[in-house]
Amino acid sequence: MGSSTDGLDPEQLAAVRAPRGPVCVLAGAGTGKTRTIVHRIAHLIHAGHVAPAQVLAVTYTARAAGELRTRLRALGVHGVQARTFHAAALRQLRYFWPRVVGGEPWGLVDVKLRIVGQAAQRAGTGTEVDVLRDLATEIEWAKASLIAPDDYPAAAERTHRQTPAPPEQVAQVYRAYEAVKTRANLLDFDDLLLHTAAALEDHALIAEEFRDRYRCFVVDEFQDLTPLQQRVLDAWLGRRDDLTVVGDPNQTIYSFAGASARPLLDFTRRFPDATVVRLERDYRSTPEVVTAANRVIAVARDRPAGARLRLVGQRPTGPEPRFAEYDDEPAEAAAVAGRIRELAAAGTPLSEIAVLYRVNAQSEVYEQALSQLEIPYLVRGGERFFARQEVRKAMVALRRGAADEPTGELPKVVRELLAPIGLTPDPPPGGTARERWESLLALVELAEELTATVEDADLARFVVELELRAEAQHPPTVEGVTLASLHSAKGLEWDAVFLVGLVDGTLPIQHADGDDAAIEEERRLLYVGVTRAREHLWLSWALSRAEGGKRRRRRSRFLHGLIPEEHPVSRTASAPRREGGRQARTQCRVCGAPLVGTNAVKLGRCEDCPSGLDEELLARLREWRTERARALKVPPYVVFTDATLNAIAEQRPTDPAGLVSISGIGAQKLDRFGAEVLALVARGTTQSEHVANG
Repeated sequence: MGSSTDGLDPEQLAAVRAPRGPVCVLAGAGTGKTRTIVHRIAHLIHAGHVAPAQVLAVTYTARAAGELRTRLRALGVHGVQARTFHAAALRQLRYFWPRVVGGEPWGLVDVKLRIVGQAAQRAGTGTEVDVLRDLATEIEWAKASLIAPDDYPAAAERTHRQTPAPPEQVAQVYRAYEAVKTRANLLDFDDLLLHTAAALEDHALIAEEFRDRYRCFVVDEFQDLTPLQQRVLDAWLGRRDDLTVVGDPNQTIYSFAGASARPLLDFTRRFPDATVVRLERDYRSTPEVVTAANRVIAVARDRPAGARLRLVGQRPTGPEPRFAEYDDEPAEAAAVAGRIRELAAAGTPLSEIAVLYRVNAQSEVYEQALSQLEIPYLVRGGERFFARQEVRKAMVALRRGAADEPTGELPKVVRELLAPIGLTPDPPPGGTARERWESLLALVELAEELTATVEDADLARFVVELELRAEAQHPPTVEGVTLASLHSAKGLEWDAVFLVGLVDGTLPIQHADGDDAAIEEERRLLYVGVTRAREHLWLSWALSRAEGGKRRRRRSRFLHGLIPEEHPVSRTASAPRREGGRQARTQCRVCGAPLVGTNAVKLGRCEDCPSGLDEELLARLREWRTERARALKVPPYVVFTDATLNAIAEQRPTDPAGLVSISGIGAQKLDRFGAEVLALVARGTTQSEHVANG
């Protein structure tokens, strides 16, 4: 089969037909970069410039490498080496090992944390699993950044690393880790790259043999290159320049792991004669999604002018992105699950729907909401909430605590039991410890939710509730909605994408504040999330974490300028109410205008429209709420917020359907308080009729 270039756009064709030598393809999201890469390789081969076996194409995931090989075969090209950096290095190192080191090649580390644990013990640091994970992350960052143990403390200080232990102590662990590994004749993944580079740098004959074998290099995702990978690439190239790189500086999201867009941005400085091609035609997303993506990244700081890509949508028009604000996370998750059910009913496969969030700890509320609607889901890049080690430990601690029949307020009891596991009063700055802390905090918030909805809830009842939730969150492994962090969604795409939890402190993440570069990386994360959507895009946030909590959160600063000014930032009309209730009102019941703001949605009218509030009914409702809260031993707002009472006093519902149409009243509160509230309303109505007839 030939390498026909039919169907390539002019920019793609320019990249494909660029002469041998340095070529830089700046490829925006959805612009057909993989297609361009494979056609360029095929063109070079079919034109006789290079043999298939002389091409080495490297990318970042085995999946992407496999896709390259498959597409090349479809173009009649066989024999090209398409591998990840590590796979290519492993193959080369095994071939050259007898001549460079001698004897059998060393084995690969299979359980890194075991060796890190031995090193941590020697250095006197903590050996808890989350600490070991963070130590392993620091070692990986240092090696990817070409930083030796002795240089780590200064580098950590210079780059403002949030280290799991004092930098000097981390350096001791790093040093001990290398010693333990070497004594056991083991290599980790970073060693594969280090030893491959060293073999080519220090052994001229080996370098000559390698460079005679491979003449042409292609590197994908070049914006995520680490200094270590750059060193390997330089060793591969030698003094040659037959190199094609493809990348998008707008999608640099792995700086925490040592990646940098600098090699991509400086490519023409290193290779002044390089051909530069910009791919900006987006074939993935509708123009509406593309416009949102461009708005997200347009205000980013420190973007070199030559690297600024502005996507141009090529697909037919589609629905506008949806923006929605909720009082709390359970309401947000319920609305997302309801919208997913609508999309599925309209024909969107569940495998073409994704819910994306900043940190894995956010998944639990969505696992719960999808489970309640019996919508299957898959968690990508992380464990299901109740399968996480810290949650399993917490369940054990709570079961033991329940056996002792502790007294006191349930949330306080839960906090005390989880403190030894890692639930400190203040959150850790970041890393695995922060994710673990967030998971434990989520359990406390579930306790608060149970206290607010179940009278006399105790620890034993809470444990039963958790076990029921855990059981419900194990649907059969079938086609399902993808739940994933923004990082793990990189390189993927879906018909419908829900970007959730968009509040300051989560996106951007709290520990990024004060670091301009970190804030800009958080902005790029949102950009990556937006560009995952082909057609349907939903962006939402909640003003509090737990149901009935104080609405202290602010929507993400990155949404400024993204939400159209005329857009009512409220619950969307199609988002069903929580727990099967009626849909929230989105138009003023007085003047018919769209409702703008949470309070307006709660009241069902514009804030400056006549209220028609029944003051006597409101007084009765407040008195009733005080008594109920006292009996339940909860704050009054847990029963109903002031805004909900005002809405009841204004709208004076006469039946359950009218009551649940008011924002803040779901099925549970209807079951618990509905009859009493309707009786209070009816009493006022009867008195009014009596006065009128008198």
